[in-house]
Amino acid sequence: MNQLLLTNGSVVNEGRIAEADLLITGDRIERIGQGAIPAGTEVIDLKGQYVLPGIIDDQVHFREPGMTHKAGIASESRAAIAGGVTSYLDMPNNVPPCISRSGLAAKKAIAAGSSFANYGFYLGATNTNIDEVKAATVADACGIKVFMGASTGDLLVDDEKSLEAIFSQAALPVATHCEYSPMIWEAEHRAKEEFGDAVPMTEHPRIRSTEACFHSSSLAVELARRYGTRLHILHLTTAKELQLFTAGPIEDKRITAEVCVHHLWFDESDYERLGTQIKCNPAIKRREDRDALRKAVADDVIDVIATDHAPHTLEEKSQDYFRAPSGLPLVQHSLGMMLELRRDGHLSLEQIVEKAAHNPARLFGIVDRGFIREGYIADLAVVDLGAEERIEPDGLRYKCGWSPLQGITLRSKVLMTILGGEIVFRDGEISGHPRGRALQFSEASE
Repeated sequence: MNQLLLTNGSVVNEGRIAEADLLITGDRIERIGQGAIPAGTEVIDLKGQYVLPGIIDDQVHFREPGMTHKAGIASESRAAIAGGVTSYLDMPNNVPPCISRSGLAAKKAIAAGSSFANYGFYLGATNTNIDEVKAATVADACGIKVFMGASTGDLLVDDEKSLEAIFSQAALPVATHCEYSPMIWEAEHRAKEEFGDAVPMTEHPRIRSTEACFHSSSLAVELARRYGTRLHILHLTTAKELQLFTAGPIEDKRITAEVCVHHLWFDESDYERLGTQIKCNPAIKRREDRDALRKAVADDVIDVIATDHAPHTLEEKSQDYFRAPSGLPLVQHSLGMMLELRRDGHLSLEQIVEKAAHNPARLFGIVDRGFIREGYIADLAVVDLGAEERIEPDGLRYKCGWSPLQGITLRSKVLMTILGGEIVFRDGEISGHPRGRALQFSEASE
C-alpha cells in the first residue's frame, strides 16, 4: 500500500486555512498533522503551497457516447485532472440521449476503462420516461436532469403534467436548465426579420433573454416548493433570478443554485472580440448581471460554481449565429479562473473550496470526497498562488484543441493533482493510466 506525506502545506478546508502535514495511506487521508513517518513513505515538501480538496464539477458534457469527434471521457477527464478537477457529473444529452438506467450503465462501462477523474452521471428526463425517473436511485445516477425548454428532441420537457410528475416523484435531486422556449423562438423570429441570416452574436443575450430565463426558473421553484423537491437550478445568468433564492448554508436549503465560471468571467462586451466562441445557453448577459452573480456567490445566495464544459470543434463554432452550436470548453482552467477572481477580490480561497468542492459533495451526497478529513479519500489539488500560466493552444488537453481563454495569463497555477492517493498530475505532466472511479452517492446530503 503506497504512502505519501505532503508536508509544509497550507490546507484550505471547511472555512479555514492552516499549515498542516497530510499523511496518505493507500487512497485515504490517514492523518492531518505531525507524527511519525512510516518507513518507505514518499515525502513531498510543499514549501507553503496551498492544498485544496479536489474540485467537483457538477455539470459537464464530455460528449460520449455519440459525439466523440468533439470530445470523449478520456480526453476531457485528462483536461480536468490537469486543472485540479478530480470528480465530475456528466450530462445526459448524448447520442442517443441517456434517458434510461441501461443507458447509465453503458456510460459507466465506458468511463470505467477510460476516465482519468472520478465520475457520476445524470439521468435525462423526458415527457414520457417517468417510470425511469421514479425507479432511478443513488446506485444509478447523481440526479435527474430536466431541460425545461431550450432543448430539442426527447430531452425537451415542456408538458405540464410531465413536469409535475417529475417534481413530485423523483427520488433523486432534480437539476434544471431553465429557459422558456416559446419566448426564445419568438425572439429568434424577430432577429431573423431584422438581420436576415447575418444575426450578430451581440443579439444572443436578447434572444435568450432575462425574461426567458426567469419565466422558466420561477416555474421550477414554484414546482419544487409545491412538491418539496430537492431542486438544483443550473447556470444562473441573471440578476433578476437571484430573488428566487435565499442566502445561507447549503445544508439548510431544499432549493439551490449554481453559477458557471464563464458567467462570472465574461459579459456581453466580450461578444465583439470572441463571437460564437462564447455562445452558450443560457447566454452570457450584461456586466450588471455578471457583477450580481459574483456578489451572490460571496453572499451564499449561489451555492455551487461549475463549468458546463461543452466542447465543439472550432470548425463548428466558426459558423454563423444560428448554425454555431452553444457551449465552450473550460474544465482545464476553471480552478485557475476562480483563483483569478480571488486575486481580483471577488472570492476567497475558502469560498472557492466551499462552492466547488464541499457544496457539490453535500448537495449530491458524494461519499467520502469533497473535504480534507481523516478517513476521507485523498482527492487533492495543490496550487501555487504566485505562479503564472499563459493559456496557449499547445497546452490545451481538450480534444477540440481551443479555448476562449487563449492568450490570457492566469496568476495562479495547479502544480499537482492527487486522485485516490496517487499523484496523477505534476509539473505539467499527467502520469499513469486512467484511475477514475465511479462516485458513490448517499441517500441524503451531509
